[in-house]
Amino acid sequence: MGRAFVYVILGGGVSGGYAAREFTRRGVSPGELCIISDEPVAPYERPALSKGYLLPEAPARLPSFHTCVGAEEERLTPKWYKENGIELVLGTRVKSADVKRKTLLTAAGETISYKILIIATGARSLKLEEFGVNGSTAENVCYLRDLSDADRLVKVMGSCAGGNAVVIGGGYIGMECAASLEINKINATMVFPEAHCMARLFTPKIASFYEDYYESRGVKFIKGTVLSSFDFDSNGKVTAVNLTDGQKLPADMVIVGIGIRPNTSLFEGQLTLEKGGIKVNGRLQSSNASVYAVGDVSTFPVKLFGESRRLEHVDSARKSAIHAVGTIMEPDRTDEFDYVPFFYSRVFALSWQFYGQNAGEPVHFGDYLAGPFGAYWVSNGYLVGSFLEGGTKEEYEAIAKATARKPEIEDFDELESQGLGFALAVSKRPPPTSEFIGPSNGSGCGLVLDKPLYAWHATSGVIVAVSVAAFAYWYGNRRRRW
Repeated sequence: MGRAFVYVILGGGVSGGYAAREFTRRGVSPGELCIISDEPVAPYERPALSKGYLLPEAPARLPSFHTCVGAEEERLTPKWYKENGIELVLGTRVKSADVKRKTLLTAAGETISYKILIIATGARSLKLEEFGVNGSTAENVCYLRDLSDADRLVKVMGSCAGGNAVVIGGGYIGMECAASLEINKINATMVFPEAHCMARLFTPKIASFYEDYYESRGVKFIKGTVLSSFDFDSNGKVTAVNLTDGQKLPADMVIVGIGIRPNTSLFEGQLTLEKGGIKVNGRLQSSNASVYAVGDVSTFPVKLFGESRRLEHVDSARKSAIHAVGTIMEPDRTDEFDYVPFFYSRVFALSWQFYGQNAGEPVHFGDYLAGPFGAYWVSNGYLVGSFLEGGTKEEYEAIAKATARKPEIEDFDELESQGLGFALAVSKRPPPTSEFIGPSNGSGCGLVLDKPLYAWHATSGVIVAVSVAAFAYWYGNRRRRW
């Protein structure tokens, strides 16, 4: 027994929902499209799981955050898929794929064939056992990647009010979950091996601000050490966390956020892999012309950097899914994917955005006591990254546009002095063509706006960056619960 479709989306996460919406916009016919997901629900906005879903009062619950509400679009409920003739194959695991024969075999033994496949399998949470520590199956040890994880976490948190929680990991999940624990009146201690939180993105100075703020809310930090083992009671529940530096932390619950690994196993040996993901070209097309890859699982060319990257963020998942459908449905009218990497987070009353890459030398600016504040990154004489905390809509759009234009920087001191004003000035000018900002007598600022390394795509990159910034500002103010 089997079914055949023209288009199959493998994966029911954020990318799956946005791809489905774009297919309908571009005229897919009823019965041509299928989404296969191992989750039992239609695609939803995953950011809700570490934000509104964990709130103690009026928490977010489905169907309120099905895709595509995260982009201020309609909510795609199961009814929507049915009305548009899209087959949802939910709660179904695919155990093998054959890209030459264009078939997928489910765990139940059904063969699903396709003409075009979009891989949107995302990533899975890294488990403690992969680092030599046992205990992931304990009832009070939690991960957070999907809806079932979130339901389990909510249940455990509900039994730990006033208790002690240990958060393993100092990245996105660790920071957002620690904030949720504090809001739920659970004492949180974060443990990670790096010298400061969010080490893959933050500078020590930026991290210090957030750590100080968290500590003012009651969150504790233990840095430079890692989990070595757990203590368990007679029922198998964790009662304490043992660290490699000899510390023992009492624990009523544990949250683990130590990274993710792309779900590529179905396609290893069949498609070209690079940097942990499925390698695609500027059209998001893999080494097999009938197969595309989007979201966390995709390694795609980032024109701004002149190299391929694999990005782990919801914005990339949304944008790449939409673009892939465009290249499939209207290839002659769709340019190559031109994406300015974008990351954001909101914890407590704080909200930051980052564009580009944190390579080269950081230049901090602003008021790190009262805000707003931020940083630029300068590599090989060009601005390549921008970070801002506490900005306005106009200010976020400005740093997005400045990063996309990749202006030349000659004087770091002057850049620090101008601070956010530099990005605002850049954003109000047309795409740069050897333009000098500052006094013309040679004694002034020394900030030069020259042609970006990729001037031919600067305009489109700026448009994308500004649209992303505008959405992110709306998203942060309109939907803080997420």
